[in-house]
Amino acid sequence: MAVEARLQHALERLAFTPVLLVCMDFDGTLAPLTDRAEDARALPAAGEALAGLTDLPETRTALVSGRALASLRDVASPDERTLLVASHGAETWIGPDAEPLELDDQQRDLLGVVTASVRRVVDAHPGTSLEEKPAGVVLHTRRAEPEVGDAATDEAVRELSTMDGVHVMQGKKVVEASVVSASKGDGLATLRELTGATGILFAGDDVTDETAFAALAPGDVGVKVGDGDTAAAYRAEDPEHVAELLSTVLRLRRDALDTPPLDRERVGPSLDE
Repeated sequence: MAVEARLQHALERLAFTPVLLVCMDFDGTLAPLTDRAEDARALPAAGEALAGLTDLPETRTALVSGRALASLRDVASPDERTLLVASHGAETWIGPDAEPLELDDQQRDLLGVVTASVRRVVDAHPGTSLEEKPAGVVLHTRRAEPEVGDAATDEAVRELSTMDGVHVMQGKKVVEASVVSASKGDGLATLRELTGATGILFAGDDVTDETAFAALAPGDVGVKVGDGDTAAAYRAEDPEHVAELLSTVLRLRRDALDTPPLDRERVGPSLDE
């Protein structure tokens, strides 16, 4: 499979940026969606390409996920040089000295209330499940019958939306409630500042990735994986196409870095025309 021509052209431009940051969502992007969250794994070709990019100079990689940080580490087994944004931006890992997320007393109390509310929904709807995170709780409905999952989603959203200080997000077969205001867009902005990135590639598949697409700047490349309305300028069909996309970026970045600096200055502007 080949990368679509318009996206290929955008990647060719991006490859010549001085400092490249490659950010990937995990579930549904690097890894196919699974019924059990703990079973998800990145496609080998995607993992190999991301590792190759991590090895390149002036090139940084990051995972930007809704998963809790511990869960993301378990399923992704990231390289220690890969930066991590988890829990939709509420948790970050930017190196060994990174401070863990700490809730204040009010947030901890509120999290207890939120957890109890979602637990009641799960108890009343067979096939649904609850996932606890450091700053929130998630209702999973993927393994429930469709009508049961829809009813659980409606009930959870209705109850959680009335709670002050609770931030509710809906994704594919999930409802997440957090006591910390954060988004993937916030996480992407943090990564841009931290790395000094002059160009960013971000790919994601869910509605929660839209804040990241909205945070992209001119010259960055956003890729929506799958169907649905999006602010991203480009699309990939599925994780298999994402793997091909990353392999293409790896090849283009290697070629760009092998280009002498003076030639890079000539080639870069010509690709922007």
